Amino acid sequence: MQTLGNEQLLSNHKIAFLCSRRYPAGVVLKAYDWAVEQREGGHCVISGFHSTLEKDVFDILLKGEQPLIMARARGMPKRFPPLVKQAIEKGRPLVISPFPENISRPTARTCASRNQYIVDIADEIIVAYASKGGALEKLLLQKDIFPKKSRIFSAQSPMYYDNLTVTVKLSNTCCSFINQKTTRSA
Repeated sequence: MQTLGNEQLLSNHKIAFLCSRRYPAGVVLKAYDWAVEQREGGHCVISGFHSTLEKDVFDILLKGEQPLIMARARGMPKRFPPLVKQAIEKGRPLVISPFPENISRPTARTCASRNQYIVDIADEIIVAYASKGGALEKLLLQKDIFPKKSRIFSAQSPMYYDNLTVTVKLSNTCCSFINQKTTRSA
């Protein structure tokens, strides 16, 4: 594991933020509002900050002072953008990569591995959106994911709700849906 930055952040309470590459417009403002809440609350967020919405959330979080953990789906870069470099110099973010430097491009395999790592070390999981049948949905449907406090911003398909409900019942925990007034529980 390659790291750059404040490794003590790994001992913080970590909130994972995940989103599929394709997502409905309805989740964007919810994700932005959530990011502002995390920034203002000083919460440590871990993500790959890879999808467009994840990158937007990263930009919002980077404007604050709260800790951040960026998990890369490729090797550690030689250079970072100026704002990220400044944040690293202040000790705010931790950049981690389980891949060697010669892995210069993310692949489906490295993204899946990175997302699994994020979910494994996170204390909470926030999913802006998981595309039906996509890699993120497959990860979330694993029986050992939902013992963690998990929230979904939006799920368009009733079938997707049914799958999550089944998963929640199997894991004997609860999952609250931010776009609903009720909490579904086992």
